[in-house]
Parts: sequence; C-alpha cells; structure tokens
Amino acid sequence: MTPPSPVLVTGAAGFIGSTLVDRLLAEGRRVVGLDSFDPFYPEAQKRANLEQAMASGAFQLQRGDIRDASALERAIGTGPVAAIVHLAALAGVRPSLERPGDYADVNVLGSTRVFDAAVCAGVSHVVFASSSSVYGERSEGPFRESDPVERPISPYAATKRAGELLAHTFHHIHGLSVTCARIFTAYGPRQRPDLAIRKFAERMLAGEPIHVFGDGSAVRDFTFVEDLVSGLVAALDHPLGFAVLNFGAGRTISVNEVIARLESELGVAARVEHLPRQRGDVTRTWADVSQARRQLGYAPPTPFDDGIARFVAWLGDRA
Repeated sequence: MTPPSPVLVTGAAGFIGSTLVDRLLAEGRRVVGLDSFDPFYPEAQKRANLEQAMASGAFQLQRGDIRDASALERAIGTGPVAAIVHLAALAGVRPSLERPGDYADVNVLGSTRVFDAAVCAGVSHVVFASSSSVYGERSEGPFRESDPVERPISPYAATKRAGELLAHTFHHIHGLSVTCARIFTAYGPRQRPDLAIRKFAERMLAGEPIHVFGDGSAVRDFTFVEDLVSGLVAALDHPLGFAVLNFGAGRTISVNEVIARLESELGVAARVEHLPRQRGDVTRTWADVSQARRQLGYAPPTPFDDGIARFVAWLGDRA
C-alpha cells in the first residue's frame, strides 16, 4: 500500500510548529518540516524542539526560507505533500515596531510565496496561522470573526491581516482552500523565550525582577498549545473552502493572575517592576470559538491552572 502523502509544516522547529509535528507523527502521518532557523532565538533551542521528531523515519526536515520559491518547491516536491500548515513568520508585536520592513518582507511576501507554491504544485489545502492581533484595540469581547479588523495597531498585526487577504485572493482566483486560524495567546511546553509566561518564570527562578508593562490588569485569552494544535489538525483535516476561525480558550486571564499562578507553581514570590504600557500592545484578547466549534468540533479542554502546571514541569525538566 502506498503511504499517504505527507503534510508540509512551515516553521516546523518553533513552539507551535514542533508541537504540531509531534502530534501529526503520533497519528501515523508523514511530515515534511521547513524552517529557516531565524536567529530570533537560539537555533539549539529550536533543534531541541524537534529531537523527538528527528528520531522518526516519517519526518524530513529541510532548511529553507519561505521567501525562497526554490526552497518551497523542493519541500513541496518531497512526497509530494498533500496539504500545508503555514506557521513560519517573524513573530511578536514589540519587535515588529523596530523591524517593520523585515516583518512585511517575511510575513507578507513569504506567505504569498507559500500560497503560490501550493497552487503551482497542485496542493489543494493550506492552513494559515493568522493572529488575534488583527482585532486591534477594543474594549469589549469576546472577539468574533465577523468583527471589523481594519485597524491593526502594530506592523505584526498588519502583516497577519495582509496574509488573510492574500489567502482569500488565492482562494478566489485559483480555488485554493485556505483556513485562516486566528491564534490567540499560546502557552505551554517549548514556549518561546520572549513570551511573557516563560520570561516571568525564568526570571522568578533566577531571583530577578519581572517587568510588567502597565498595571497588570491587561487580559489575554491564554490557550494551551496542545489544545491549539488540536484545532490546527481539525482545520487540516476539514477543508472549508475559505474560512477564518478563532482558535483560543474562550476565556481571559489577567497578567496579575498569571503572576499569582506562577508564584504558586514555582514556590517563588515575584518581584514586579511596572513599566509604561508599550506601543502596539492591546489591553485584551478574548476569543469567541463558537464558529470553530460548529465547523470543526474544536473544544479546548485544558484549564489554565493545569496548563501552567504542565509548562512548569517542562521548564523543570530543562534545568
């Protein structure tokens, strides 16, 4: 029997990407991973993310940039692939304020190259990682996919909205099926070192103060990474033509609540230094996940406290 065609995961060595790769391999699928190993954080950490996957004969890793059409052609031709989960991007709101041109180049041009490569190779379905940041600043929630998203407040958010518009264009012109996954604040094992929960935990364990921008009342829809990956797999397996769906936990946790939970799990008191609120930051994110539930059966089960406990256990294993 001919084995099923593999799935291509761009950004495969990252926090979400490597977790997705492991899930797909555990389900008996073949996976091709593409990653540029951008120096945003150390390559050694990214390669550690893929340690389990690299031991599998069903996984192939290729080093390449999504802006490089030939690299995409090689990666898609391995198999050839049946579908693409496009996670590769320059990430983070605050860094995008300093490098807006780079973010536009990688996230907009790179996504265009991915969609075009899919069409040229006859790949019928792409899951594109968008972001809750496209919703901009708003005082109420939860956020629904039908809400207006014409006013992003950071270059990162603007590039993700541009990616959604490009996805629709490729669907309209070429019939490419694209599900745009608006990902809310992911946390859990393998979390990037620049993200708040990991930064807070590592600084607390080192006896260093943690920096909170504002008074700590800002809220986020913190979503456990494995719950998010379940949503991405469901989106991969159920093409919807063109769709935009929220993938969050469907509830909010304040920064102050995060700190209190970390104090309890780590057994360490936090020393908090308050700094001015940063440009580009929003005061809240909050996902209405009813559309994803109806269309994909998405139902994130992990309580925040359980997810933090699993993150802290992972952090302890790395020490």
